[in-house]
Amino acid sequence: MVLDHRRVDQCVEQVCQKGCRAVWSDIDALEAGRFVPEAKGLSASEIRLVVRELKAIMSVYEGSCVAG
Repeated sequence: MVLDHRRVDQCVEQVCQKGCRAVWSDIDALEAGRFVPEAKGLSASEIRLVVRELKAIMSVYEGSCVAG
């Protein structure tokens, strides 16, 4: 399956707009296989890419935003 990077980027952007704590909550949900509206229609591979990109973004905020 070909990854749709445009849709992945769009999902990452939408999740990030929700704020720091919400991003961590969504990362936890996605990793647990739970539904996150912004990821609707994404494949499992695309969701893994979303999680990886969100974690990379959030690593910048280490210490200034707590998970969960």
